Amino acid sequence: MARRLRRQAAPATIFDVADQAGVSASTVSRSLRGMPNVASSTRERVERVADELGYDASPAASGLASGRTTTIGVVVPFLSRWYFMRVVDGVEQVLRGAGYDLLLTNLGDAAGRTRFFQRQPFNRKVDGLILVDVALQPDEQAQMQALGVPITVVAGAALGVASVGIDETQSVRMAVQHLAHLGHEQIGMIRAEAEPGPGFEVPDQRRASFLSAVAEAGLETEPEWIVTGEWGLDGAAVATQNLLAARRMPTAIFAGSDETAFGALRTLRLAGLEVPRHMSVVGFDDHDMAGVVNLTTIAQPVARIGAAAATMLLDALDGRGDPFARVVVPTRLVVRGSTAPPIRRRRQVLRSAAPAR
Repeated sequence: MARRLRRQAAPATIFDVADQAGVSASTVSRSLRGMPNVASSTRERVERVADELGYDASPAASGLASGRTTTIGVVVPFLSRWYFMRVVDGVEQVLRGAGYDLLLTNLGDAAGRTRFFQRQPFNRKVDGLILVDVALQPDEQAQMQALGVPITVVAGAALGVASVGIDETQSVRMAVQHLAHLGHEQIGMIRAEAEPGPGFEVPDQRRASFLSAVAEAGLETEPEWIVTGEWGLDGAAVATQNLLAARRMPTAIFAGSDETAFGALRTLRLAGLEVPRHMSVVGFDDHDMAGVVNLTTIAQPVARIGAAAATMLLDALDGRGDPFARVVVPTRLVVRGSTAPPIRRRRQVLRSAAPAR
């Protein structure tokens, strides 16, 4: 009887179970809710300790006892774009499997960004935060870190927290080297620019990486061959028109994203230029439609990047892993039918292969 009275006077908490079982509070929560990614031996030990302590494992009790919301905040600049949708999909799959909910904020434009940082909608509502290519100002960075929760960054600057992304320099170098090996010596670039407001860093990183790779390979590019357009098919189409209006044209184009490449392909076709006969085109991402339009591209596993970010954040909540870790996910070149040697090079090869008369 005395034992029962002590339990009623001081109910066991999730921390009591965690301490006695030798695991984290979140592992206790996942174990008692039947969530995956928990070893059977660990689950059995947690269940045994919880039973011995008379722990109430209801979701409400667990949340109150642990101070956890079992919710992760995710911030993206533009949810409507393929890359961000795929990252969020990868994040959500991992969180759902671990029993966490996702609270998503789409900045969208300058007004949306201002409203987000003024309202601080994540305050006391999330256990952790994932920022997807959001270029923060110093005061904004301070606001995020003041939330007092683990933060993981996808792409962009790491901000002194855990981050996951790709090697932009090496990825762009693969595209340029592919074109160089085909014999292209004059290469242009189409860069998509976000509308004023949220901004993100990747387009500028790819432009800088392109210039570095071209110089490293000893190839030629001119300022008028590096054009910028508004994001989307129409913006890319206009940018391609500006490139075609140059005093002389390059023989190949590197597009900063597959969506940009799609707009370029449309403009080239309308201008009567055949791809790759008259112009080779390389994209970046391996969009779901890249294979449909036969686009050579740099493939990055976008959903896998989102999943890695979510896993890193959950590890941080469990007290595992390096809170300043930088995970670099490899990319690869996917060669399809939008690239070939330039016409001049093909003619040289044909002449050299022709039998002597």
